[in-house]
Amino acid sequence: MSSLIPNAPADDRPDDVKADLEYGKLTSEEYLYVSKHPVGEPLPIPIDDEPPYVIHIATLLSYLILIIIGHIRDFFGKIFKPKDYEDLVEKDGYAPWYDGFENFYVRRLKTRIDDCFARPIHGAPGRFIKCFERDRVKNGYVYTGESIECLNLSSYNYLGFAQSHGVCTDNVLKIVEKYGTSSCSPRNAVGTTNLHKDCEKVIADFVGKEDSIIVSQGYGTNASLFASIVDSQCLVLSDSLNHASIRFGIRLSGASVKVFKHNDMRDLEKLIRNEIAQGQPKTHRPWKKIIIAVEGLYSMEGNMVNLPEVVQLKDKYKCYLFVDEAHSIGALGPRGRGICDYFLVDPSRIDILMGTLTKSFGATGGYVAADKWIIDRLRLSYLNCSFGEGVPPPVLEQIISSLQVINGSISPGEGEERLKRIAFNSRYLRLGLKKLGFIVYGADDSPVIPLLLYLPAKMPAISRMLYSMKIAVVIVGYPATPITTARVRLCVSSALTKEDLDYVLAKFSEVGDILYLKFSSGIAGGSPEPNVAPRLSIEEVLAHNVEDSKLPKLF
Repeated sequence: MSSLIPNAPADDRPDDVKADLEYGKLTSEEYLYVSKHPVGEPLPIPIDDEPPYVIHIATLLSYLILIIIGHIRDFFGKIFKPKDYEDLVEKDGYAPWYDGFENFYVRRLKTRIDDCFARPIHGAPGRFIKCFERDRVKNGYVYTGESIECLNLSSYNYLGFAQSHGVCTDNVLKIVEKYGTSSCSPRNAVGTTNLHKDCEKVIADFVGKEDSIIVSQGYGTNASLFASIVDSQCLVLSDSLNHASIRFGIRLSGASVKVFKHNDMRDLEKLIRNEIAQGQPKTHRPWKKIIIAVEGLYSMEGNMVNLPEVVQLKDKYKCYLFVDEAHSIGALGPRGRGICDYFLVDPSRIDILMGTLTKSFGATGGYVAADKWIIDRLRLSYLNCSFGEGVPPPVLEQIISSLQVINGSISPGEGEERLKRIAFNSRYLRLGLKKLGFIVYGADDSPVIPLLLYLPAKMPAISRMLYSMKIAVVIVGYPATPITTARVRLCVSSALTKEDLDYVLAKFSEVGDILYLKFSSGIAGGSPEPNVAPRLSIEEVLAHNVEDSKLPKLF
């Protein structure tokens, strides 16, 4: 037992067994599907099911009770255990780093369920993920030295490239021998290698733009991008559910920002018209430029941007369009080219495409793709190029190799299978959960499946129960979500087999019955008959789920 994370246990299993645990073999050609939106059809308006009102009331009361108890403990703790509160009060003339109110949520709510977050792992986070076993003690954890292998529904490993075996890994090892492990310099100093140029060309060709630029961190891609493309005389129209990196980047740029309702095209058009008419604050001069900022796939809701309509508005009012493809690139579209590929929208109609290389490609960093003159300017003004380290050569090779697998340049057929597997797996698991009676959010083809829990007590309960069943999931609650919509977020991967998903559905059905999580009324689907609450048994679900998940529209 130790408070330090131990060394990874030795794994002497054969390489073919390890490879299968990282990426499961396809067991039937039936378990494949092509991710694409029917041409000419409007994007369906998502219907969010609701639980009984008593659940909402119980959720709010639960938080209220936790907050009251937390304040009571703080009140008496400061009196009887002052040493525990030394960091929250002024000491020797120094102001406290944090006051009691600022970190109240972390101390009194999150700490109660802290064992459900940040579980240390070892090995490749592929089909299975290896988690170190630990026991909770007062101020931390002690590690037993053992680890447990869980089915991985927690990592953004959409196309299953998180592998220690395979053609990508082989190519990366060769690059380590040739280039080492780091470029050891910012791009604008001496940190640009021929691999950087090759990688940027491969990315630009893949997404359908003239040129691209890559940086070493996904969050930083957005956080420092907007300062290079907008200023205080510009306006950014941001979706209300845009990622924190976009919001931070806009604030850093000094540009004005207006937020429109999530995926609401009427609200967006109304906002555009009003801002064009009003102009800049105080002076009312015309905006220098207006940029619409959206995401291709929203990681907390699992739904997609209504790209065809956004493009129409962009063309109608002569705005620029920025699309964050962090979660959609690689995971959507018949060729894995992201949201443009999914809707068959010409990428040239989007001014700036941004994406991360962490999720679908098993690498790190992010990219910005646009017309060549925009990228040329970014190479000079982008803070990441002047002050951030260049992407390491082994990571560049992982990006290049994974993209070449997807487009068929190397290992022909493998990329196509990965794309079809994630499309099938996403629809299969989503429909199965709906049939069982769970409330899930998101689009049919989305690999992100939020399953609603509501009550805060059910977050640690489902996380611990599934962990004991060797299923790793991520739980999410306030403030990352609205206070009444705590959820478990399932991230689907092409590495999972159909048999893995059957096991997941069976265990979720058990847990759902125990924790009373099957709230679905049927208005959002799950039942062949409209507005009939779906409550199928696991046997009934598995009997027809393969055929049903291939229907053009999931019921």
